[in-house]
Amino acid sequence: MKYHFKDLGLSNTKEMFAKANKEGYSVPAFNFNNLEQVQGIIEACVETGSPVILQVSKGARNYIGKEMVPFLAQAAVAYARAKGSDIPIALHLDHGPDFETCKDCIEYGFSSVMIDGSHHAYEENIEESKKVAEFAHQNDVTVEAELGVLAGVEDDVVADAHIYTQPDEVEDFVKRTGVDSLAIAIGTSHGAHKFKPGDNPKIRLDILEEIEKRIPGFPIVLHGSSSVPKQFVDLMKQYGGELADAIGIPDEQLRLASKSAVAKINVDTDGRLAFTAGIREALAKNPKEFDPRKYLEPGKNYMKEFYKEKIKTVFGSEGAYKKGE
Repeated sequence: MKYHFKDLGLSNTKEMFAKANKEGYSVPAFNFNNLEQVQGIIEACVETGSPVILQVSKGARNYIGKEMVPFLAQAAVAYARAKGSDIPIALHLDHGPDFETCKDCIEYGFSSVMIDGSHHAYEENIEESKKVAEFAHQNDVTVEAELGVLAGVEDDVVADAHIYTQPDEVEDFVKRTGVDSLAIAIGTSHGAHKFKPGDNPKIRLDILEEIEKRIPGFPIVLHGSSSVPKQFVDLMKQYGGELADAIGIPDEQLRLASKSAVAKINVDTDGRLAFTAGIREALAKNPKEFDPRKYLEPGKNYMKEFYKEKIKTVFGSEGAYKKGE
């Protein structure tokens, strides 16, 4: 064990989810790939008093460097405490592909990991998820597993077809694996191109309701929940970007889900779009600029302000904890 998450000031997700389910909101889980994105996320959450789960995929962890990731999370904790905020902050592995990756993340200070065995057969998914849960719980680390398949593309996760989670399976799966939360497939999908123009995007709240009856009080997770905001798609196109037919999940449907059993909602694409739109705009308006601070900060600020609004209107987590200055 190189680091334990408690030594970094991090929290696991157990109490975060219990409070969220009790009070009718979802904890935002935002992905990051660099320092500026961490800054945008933590500033938004400190200023709104929202708990937060800082997420990295295997690909993002490789990009940043696995030795550096835990200290970016520790720096986020230090920033929050310096601002007088007591929000809990978790560091989570998003879509862990196997036991070895999850184990390595736990040994590098992650307080939560996801084992994504959804591409395996049911019994194999149970076996892999149970193995991760048993190891993680020895270190007080919480585990998320996935049942069902989300269509779309996110880093190394690619699926052509959507397979809804079967309510009949969830009770058996949770009992046999011992995991702490469950990602389900009810119509959300990964990436920016979730739906086509003319579609009427809907998530299957009826499936969610049935799952909630089968495992009452158990924390549910929604992946692929970016709304793909039109203002950032338009801004990207205005300044030379190409992003055709990008449509996401309507905010009002996500808010309904967050008031029920959904304790965690994942957002990645929205942050990427806001960040990239800010950079494109800054460079287009100041073509002579070569100081990274001058074009990365606008991206960070767009991302921050968008997440603050999302925390208020979608997650419902504003003011759950003490706000910063």
